[in-house]
Amino acid sequence: MPRCYQLVGVPASGKSTWVKNQEWAVDCVIVSTDEFVENYAREVGSTYSAVFEEYMPTAVRLMADKVVEAREAGKDIIWDQTSTTEKSRVRKFNMLPDYEHIAVVFNTPDRAELDVRLSGRPGKHIPKRVVDSMIEGFEMPSTSEGFIQVWFAQ
Repeated sequence: MPRCYQLVGVPASGKSTWVKNQEWAVDCVIVSTDEFVENYAREVGSTYSAVFEEYMPTAVRLMADKVVEAREAGKDIIWDQTSTTEKSRVRKFNMLPDYEHIAVVFNTPDRAELDVRLSGRPGKHIPKRVVDSMIEGFEMPSTSEGFIQVWFAQ
């Protein structure tokens, strides 16, 4: 049975970096709206932040298409989004009902470290209030949601 690894963590908690360091994940399909927003920004000579609002609906559609293609091919998927609430994770379960789901949880760095990481992303600004809202509303994933395992990234 194919697997979906749902990454769970606030922006700059290390999700995308973790994916790049997983040798076992080479055959997985990695899905992320960031990929599409970043590519579009490059294509038009702009920044992630500048095109975010305008392009995000398109990025969501493109990401969903990529999920469907991976599902139809029976590929394992790494879903690289914040997924910090149960509601956001339910959508992923609904798109992939025949998959085993594993949550990969990323600790939120202390505020000083998080601010350094966020500021180290030129052209990709996430408002402090948005990050604070994600931290405040963070819901720890569990097997009762349907995950077969919950991993804690190191």
